[in-house]
Amino acid sequence: MAEMGDINVQKLTIVQQAIASCCGAIITSLFVTPLDVIKTRLQAQSNPFHKGKYFVYSSGLTDRVYVCENGDSKAWHKKPGNFKGTLDAFVKIVRIEGIKSLWSGLPPTLIMTVPTTTIYFTCYDQLSEALRNRPGKHDEHIPVIAGSLSRFGSATVVSPLELIRTQMQYRRWSYKELYLCISTRLAVDGWISLWEGWTSTILRDVPFSAMYWYNYERFKKMMCKEVGANEPTFFVSFTSGAASGSIAAVVTQPFDVVKTYRQTQLWESETLKIPQRDRKSTWAVMRKIVARNGIAGLFAGITPRLFKVAPACAIMISTYEYGKSFFSHLNEKKNRHP
Repeated sequence: MAEMGDINVQKLTIVQQAIASCCGAIITSLFVTPLDVIKTRLQAQSNPFHKGKYFVYSSGLTDRVYVCENGDSKAWHKKPGNFKGTLDAFVKIVRIEGIKSLWSGLPPTLIMTVPTTTIYFTCYDQLSEALRNRPGKHDEHIPVIAGSLSRFGSATVVSPLELIRTQMQYRRWSYKELYLCISTRLAVDGWISLWEGWTSTILRDVPFSAMYWYNYERFKKMMCKEVGANEPTFFVSFTSGAASGSIAAVVTQPFDVVKTYRQTQLWESETLKIPQRDRKSTWAVMRKIVARNGIAGLFAGITPRLFKVAPACAIMISTYEYGKSFFSHLNEKKNRHP
């Protein structure tokens, strides 16, 4: 089983891996975004969004802070709706506003989701392949090492882009104004300022990735053995992805809470002109949350996160594996009939 998987990965080019992960990211976003749109609309109904207020919007693969502005009463998250629950909201949004409303706010999110996910999954497969070819290999460690390094790399590359995009989203700057702002920032705070918020992202995403890939490869191997398959079926990938994503989400939830806390602090500083007090370390933020809300405070929002992470992981990995299998069989045919 393991050998079969290795051969399949080796048959793929880096471009084919990138195409498979890119398609997976788009399909996942298309499936998961409606869940978050409905959650946001229900949230806005019970607690209206005023100027300067923000909420975290997710495509299932990446999160971004969405800031409400004045004169924005026609924005998708402000549309009125007397919703009684999730299913009622789904039916009413589709019937009254049209099905397109379920994908409100998706295009700007895809701009970040697609490159991040493509870098991440392609790097994972490339690193896994390189590690398998080393002498004295320990196969069980490969998913942990490859998963951690690929997530570390993709998060580090994309972090400055995320900072720039959020500035453009809120301030609606021209490229010239953005260039002046970044130049001033670099002159005052140095290059490191472009990676603001990077630490809390890494502390959440790297352990998540290590646990996710370790459990995914284990579950996949076990389930393939159970069903007697040489390579993972769609069901095997989907189930393994959902289970491993859920485990990783629960364990890393405290770091997700810290990341959200930091994002909201940053936006309070930017939009409401509330000066940021001394910047606390991740551990100091955790201690503050525990002092205020107890240990349960570190796991706040775990249920809605699981509702997003489990299906997102399941859809992403199963579509990615399907894409790789498609290219693998395509390459086999080409080799047979050159």
